[in-house]
Amino acid sequence: MDDDSRVTRRRVGDAEARRANRGWWDTDADDYQAEHGAFLGDVDFVWCPEGLREADARLLGDVSGQRVLEVGAGAAAAARWLATQGARPVAFDLSAGMLRHAAEAADRTGVRVPLVQADALALPFADRSFDVACTAFGAIPFVDDSAALLAEVHRVLRPGGRWVFSVTHPMRWIFLDDPGEGGLTAVHSYFDRSPYVEQDETGVATYVEQHRTLGDRIRELVGAGFRLLDLVEPEWPEGHEGIWGQWSPLRGRLFPGTAIFVTEKPAG
Repeated sequence: MDDDSRVTRRRVGDAEARRANRGWWDTDADDYQAEHGAFLGDVDFVWCPEGLREADARLLGDVSGQRVLEVGAGAAAAARWLATQGARPVAFDLSAGMLRHAAEAADRTGVRVPLVQADALALPFADRSFDVACTAFGAIPFVDDSAALLAEVHRVLRPGGRWVFSVTHPMRWIFLDDPGEGGLTAVHSYFDRSPYVEQDETGVATYVEQHRTLGDRIRELVGAGFRLLDLVEPEWPEGHEGIWGQWSPLRGRLFPGTAIFVTEKPAG
C-alpha cells in the first residue's frame, strides 16, 4: 500500500503468514502498546479506532455469567473489561510478546483472566465450550484461511452463542494507508484479494494482512454456520481528533474505516 520496494501485494500461504505475523507482533508488541495502549486502556473494550466501546454499544449482549473467548486478544484489555462485567473470559493470542503485555497489565490492575498462547486455526478448546466469542481486529485479518478460523469459532461456541468481530472496512483496501489527502484517491481494485505484504531484503514476508470483500465475509460466515444479525459501520465521532495509522478525522468523516460483524450460532 505504498511504493516501498519491500511492500507488495502477493499471494501468501498459511505457514508463511503465520511465521510472519507471529514474528511481527512479538517484535512490535512494545512499540504497539507504547503508541496505542493509552487509547485502548488496561481494562476497557474498544472495538475500533473510531472509539466505539462495548460499554456503549453492547454488541455482545448481557455477558454476566457467560464464558467468553477473546480471539487474538493482544494485551487482553477487552477480556479484563469483560471480567469486570461478570463474564468468565479466556484470552488467547498467537504472540507471546502481546501476552507478556497482557500479564503485565493484569499485575497493574489486579484484574486477571486466563491467558492462552494458541493458533486461531486450531483452537485448543472443546466443542461448545463458550457462550460468546469476540475480537477487535484480532486474528481474522492475519490468516490465509479465514473461513477455517470462523469454522473453529463456530465449533467452540454453544448453540445460540454470539460471535462478534471487527476488521478494517473492506472498502479501505481501495486506498493507500495514508490518513491525509493522499488517502482519498482510489488506487487499488476492491476485488483484488492479494494480501498486503511487508518483506525483508530476501523477499521473506515479515507482515501479512489479508483482504476480503464484504460479500466474502458474509459468505464465510454463512458457510461456517453463523447467522448475520448486524453489520455495524461506526461513524467518526465529533471531537475525536486522534490518528491511528490510516484512520483520521479527514477520512473518517467521508467513509467507514471499520466493519463490525454481529453474528450468532443458531440455537437449533
